[in-house]
Amino acid sequence: MKDELLKLKKQFIEEIVSVRNLEELTLIKSKYLGKKSRISEIMSSMKKLPIEEKREVGALCNKLKNEITQKVKEKNEELISKSTFDFDLTMPINKNRGSLSPITIVGKEVCDVLQKLGFTIVSGPEIEDEYHNFDALNIPSTHPARDMQDTYWTNSGKLLRTHTSPCQVRAMEKYGAPLRIAAPGRCFRNEDIDACHENTFFQLEGMVIDKNVSISNLLYVMKGILSEIFGKVVEVRLRPGYFPFVEPGFELDVKCLICNGKGCPTCKDSGWLELCPCGMVHPKVLKMSNIDPNIYSGFAFGIGLTRLAMMKYHINDIRILNSCDLEELSQFDIM
Repeated sequence: MKDELLKLKKQFIEEIVSVRNLEELTLIKSKYLGKKSRISEIMSSMKKLPIEEKREVGALCNKLKNEITQKVKEKNEELISKSTFDFDLTMPINKNRGSLSPITIVGKEVCDVLQKLGFTIVSGPEIEDEYHNFDALNIPSTHPARDMQDTYWTNSGKLLRTHTSPCQVRAMEKYGAPLRIAAPGRCFRNEDIDACHENTFFQLEGMVIDKNVSISNLLYVMKGILSEIFGKVVEVRLRPGYFPFVEPGFELDVKCLICNGKGCPTCKDSGWLELCPCGMVHPKVLKMSNIDPNIYSGFAFGIGLTRLAMMKYHINDIRILNSCDLEELSQFDIM
């Protein structure tokens, strides 16, 4: 393993020298530091090693990861400093009108449906504090769920929000109960980028808190949203899921509309696409925002607007939505 780590280091140094743009740099970073990287595989397999060898290999892995992180940071700064924008003032003006992003279109449609159901649209900061993003949602610093969300931290100790759920907390603190809110917005996670994962994506958080709220209320709202967005009854399935801020928790999956359930790269050949984690709001979350769980109950859901747009417009690669490819994106113009 030690020899392999040294080989990986040499290979990385050779590859990063030839990186020409930020997109290539992102791919290099994912290749050597991502969840599926060889370094991650080596670290996962260390448990089989004798204690002394485990310490030595672990130290080498950490040192290599730190060196790669530093080199990536330096290369990023170098590329940004060299970037220039040249404008040719003699070029003819493109008279084609602009268009909305598919995510914007779908987000507006979902908000319109929810407003008809009495929901208030709220928002929150994209740079969040640890309390609202984690602690108030029953995810303390020792909770294993923190490892499920690869977080971008700032030097000031704040973070780029990993979900729109902090908007729930802020709404409960501001309005109390009863409550019916929806919060669309951008989220960030340090994901390995592929056909169905991006490190920047969009969600819409929904929450209802009142007396005698049940799972049947949740299902009614979710089915209503999807039937309105797709203009037809869409096949969905509800399966158990674990999320610290709901109990019980569920995963709402929609049959992949790109391959009609046959299996494709977008749905990872399963025929289903995970669309909406949801469940009944955990009593601890209510208590943290000074709402009595003995009087009130509620449900919450987080719709992936990015994936919803992919399903509606049959976009088979999530990277198109953040590509700034006007030819691809302008076809969704509804202005």
